[in-house]
Amino acid sequence: MKQKFFFVALLLATCVANAQLDYAKSMAKTIMLQYKDSMVVKKYASHLEQDNLIKPGQTVAQAQASRPADWNYEIGVVLIGFERLFAITKDSTLLQYSKHIVDHFIQPDGKIRTYNLEEYNSDNIPPGRQLLHLYDLYKEDKYKIAAQTLRNQIAWMPRNKAGGFWHKLKYPSQMWLDGLYMVEPFYAEFTTKNKQPKDFNDIINQFVWMEKYSRDAKTGLLYHGWDESKLQRWANPKTGLSPEFWSRSMGWYIMALVDVLDYLPANHPRRNELIQILNRLSKAIVKYQDAATGVWWQVTNKANQKGNYLESSATAMFVFGLAKAVRLGYISNTYLPAVNKGYNGMIKEFVEKDATGNYHYMRAVAGAGLGGTPYRDGSYDYYVKEPKRDDDLKAIGPFIQACIEMDLLKKKN
Repeated sequence: MKQKFFFVALLLATCVANAQLDYAKSMAKTIMLQYKDSMVVKKYASHLEQDNLIKPGQTVAQAQASRPADWNYEIGVVLIGFERLFAITKDSTLLQYSKHIVDHFIQPDGKIRTYNLEEYNSDNIPPGRQLLHLYDLYKEDKYKIAAQTLRNQIAWMPRNKAGGFWHKLKYPSQMWLDGLYMVEPFYAEFTTKNKQPKDFNDIINQFVWMEKYSRDAKTGLLYHGWDESKLQRWANPKTGLSPEFWSRSMGWYIMALVDVLDYLPANHPRRNELIQILNRLSKAIVKYQDAATGVWWQVTNKANQKGNYLESSATAMFVFGLAKAVRLGYISNTYLPAVNKGYNGMIKEFVEKDATGNYHYMRAVAGAGLGGTPYRDGSYDYYVKEPKRDDDLKAIGPFIQACIEMDLLKKKN
């Protein structure tokens, strides 16, 4: 009888694990169907206006349709999901697709089409991780040269007085949580591959400073942005902090933490600083997990407040970050119920299957930022009124990685 029970339990566990990878593969298929030739990042209306991409007489939809593909962080966050899925499944279609998308931008001499180093825009760094991966596999110099260009940007990025990277040249003195994901995982991987261990202190410092200046002592949550100069209209005149907690910004930060730890040497004397930051943030995040659904709200700490809603991209990022942290022993197994509840809620609330059998990931906030033109004030109303988008690259990339981590976590347990 015991033997029969063990077999049934093993079969059920296998089915659950397969289901997780099946979701990841299905979402990758969705991306490949929607972006067959190149990956055109869909900008939301305020950014189209901000970047003067709506021509006179054009509607927003027309402006979207006429946009060319550009080198962008959303490509990076999706293709790192493809990279990890390829590592598990060995499905060469995933690798070929990633190479095709990256090759759309990388010229034979290593120059990156549409990229302008002098913008000092941290959002342009994430696809560098694909450059490192493709160079490892194909040894084509163009990938190595392009990766070095992005590393040069990091070397020359403007910094605030504390030493933290500005989010972009046009956002002086400002550190955003998003920026930690944009820069640090590539920076850490490049540092490891090129044997430049002194750079790890700089990488660790970015996380330390971001937490030091953005953490709220009462909730443990991190504010989206910090303006060291305190000059921005969105900045608190005493602290320089933005006024609200935006879930996806903390999602970027926790993903950056668990990915950077992959490259930080196990014997590095400051490794525990990052693990402690991860523990503090994990404790805070779980405290604001929605009790009914297991997912997270757009404005993290204001559940059920008018206009607020359950948001898919942050949920995927939190599930990925927490699951990976548990699996690798950075946080304790006591987080397992929250991780499982988050994963199950993510599937139930946001995954839909269409009439043709293809899967879609629904209701991600299209984007959010601070400052700029038109001005984004970081208020509660601003965050909850930003448009939502289905099959958003910033949501599907983390979703694929969350499913992979849940698969690995189940197998480990």
